[in-house]
Amino acid sequence: MEQEIAVFWFRRDLRLHDNAGLLHALKSGLPVLPLFILDADILDSLTDRSDARVSFIHQELTRMDKQLRDLGSGMLVKYGRPIDVWRQLLQAFPVKAVFTNSDYEPYALERDRSVSELLRESGIPFAGFKDHVIFEKNEVIKDDGSPYTVFTPYSRKWSAILHATPHALQPFDSAPYFQGFIQQPDLPALPTLADIGFWASGLSIPPKSVSQGLIKNYDKTRDFPAIEGTSRLGIHFRFGTISIREKAQRALELNQVYVNELIWRDFYAQILYHFPQVVTRAFRPEYDRIQWRNDEEEFRRWCEGRTGYPIVDAGMRELNETGYMHNRVRMITASFLTKHLLIDWRWGEAYFASKLLDFDLASNNGGWQWAAGCGTDAAPYFRVFNPTAQQQKFDKDFLYVRQWVQEWGSAAYPAPMVDHQMARARCLETYKAALSR
Repeated sequence: MEQEIAVFWFRRDLRLHDNAGLLHALKSGLPVLPLFILDADILDSLTDRSDARVSFIHQELTRMDKQLRDLGSGMLVKYGRPIDVWRQLLQAFPVKAVFTNSDYEPYALERDRSVSELLRESGIPFAGFKDHVIFEKNEVIKDDGSPYTVFTPYSRKWSAILHATPHALQPFDSAPYFQGFIQQPDLPALPTLADIGFWASGLSIPPKSVSQGLIKNYDKTRDFPAIEGTSRLGIHFRFGTISIREKAQRALELNQVYVNELIWRDFYAQILYHFPQVVTRAFRPEYDRIQWRNDEEEFRRWCEGRTGYPIVDAGMRELNETGYMHNRVRMITASFLTKHLLIDWRWGEAYFASKLLDFDLASNNGGWQWAAGCGTDAAPYFRVFNPTAQQQKFDKDFLYVRQWVQEWGSAAYPAPMVDHQMARARCLETYKAALSR
């Protein structure tokens, strides 16, 4: 190949429509080679070789490759460590520019730094664009230039900025520029799942679209796990198979409470960007002094959904069987692990990370630190969810429990593994001792 090209590197933006970085690449005037790297650094760390998220990514890449081949182009998909793949690409193609969409996770930032440096050595610019959040980095900050660490003032500023800059939700219409994709129908076929050491998962993936009625009634239905009251779009936001701008625009027309969920997503993304230490440490450093009990047998019972608290067990079994857990129940199960059992929030966070189809580091970390009382907007440590009261409030007829805990109500169902009042008192004493040091 003699003609100089641009490469568009897909990551968590698996779509051709309304894709910010892709539009910039297509408007560069250079033929655009679409690239996806099956990152060995990530994939080799997964213990489940039938991980549904890998199957989902492969399915979406296959879909996009077909779209591109219908345009006379195709998707180049490589497996390996990104820096090694890029070294090979620079030998194989006359790359003039690289475009991508930004990712704010610590691993992604380090990966992009190393790739950018490699490209710079060859005089190749590396351009990143905002795509999977509405506002990023320093776009929503305090008047003194520091980042927000409390959600409510952040959300007010977020809303004010959006009102002042409605173009933030304008779609990036790439379709008129699709002729800019490199015309190379002889690109190699995509690697199969088997080629990268995986096999297909049997888990079903939620659809990319939800009814207008569900979003319209979201504020009334979202807390009740027995009904279809949440969008379950998390996996699509995580891998960018839908546009966050498009969904935010629709939500603004229908339900402010749903919009708030999208603001939370931006909030946690900017917390992770500004405070990357939260990946391994408490946002509030004094909470790292807590003396966790970390009983491995109790943790195993929690993982398996055998705690004797029906709503906790239903949630864990739903997660284990489907890769999903209802949002309200995520809070209840996380609170139970950290407050009732005094098991380190990082254990629970890692378990969710291994199971959730919609796992997103920023949101998962933020949610777990909230539950443990050590994060931003954290529930005060003396607020300990009563799982029985939560059951009565959000699943009083045990419809959700019956769906997931078949033996509930029979002699086969275990007694509660810990008494709520005792556990609450033990939690308060433990937290107080740590925070008073």
